[in-house]
Amino acid sequence: MIGTPGVTVDLNGGKWTLVADFTEIESGKDDTNRPQLEKALRMCRVHRATLVISKLDRLSRDAAWLLGLEKQGYDFVIASAPNVNRLTIGVLALVAEQERRDISIRTKAALAMAKARGVKLGRPENLSRRDVGSVRGNEAKARKADARAADLLPVIEDIRAEGRTSLRQIALGLTERGIRTAWGCDWTATAVKNLVARA
Repeated sequence: MIGTPGVTVDLNGGKWTLVADFTEIESGKDDTNRPQLEKALRMCRVHRATLVISKLDRLSRDAAWLLGLEKQGYDFVIASAPNVNRLTIGVLALVAEQERRDISIRTKAALAMAKARGVKLGRPENLSRRDVGSVRGNEAKARKADARAADLLPVIEDIRAEGRTSLRQIALGLTERGIRTAWGCDWTATAVKNLVARA
């Protein structure tokens, strides 16, 4: 997302609204310490927007990480290489995928050798059961909702700074910014109340 907030421009023959502009100086080889990238991704989540980057290596040099980014639902466009698409990223990820396969083969061989020596493998308490799976699924949903609430809190604080402090005013502010609820609906006072309570 590059440009002046709220400005509509012509990109690749279509009209798009640029949400925010981020400048990062950290290397694309480091996927752990990227504060500007994290802010940009948060804005993508909040607005369900597409990330526009100058070059692929500015986003990441790790193909597996790039595939993971797409699996998480992020879309991105590379200004210097508009023809790079999901298929191209998939090809770039083949090397990393082969390495993962090699690790899997070595791990299985090591486990087979340990089992042959009489080592007991696995823990019965880790076996998946329906109730455990249900609990884990609910926990995953709760974590996702918590993350969404954390992403939206700074936006709510900005709305409050404008003097719009009631739940209804905040709901209107979120809707005006083009942000939808997790269900893709406009915000209501109740939805804002639940979000703030979760955060």
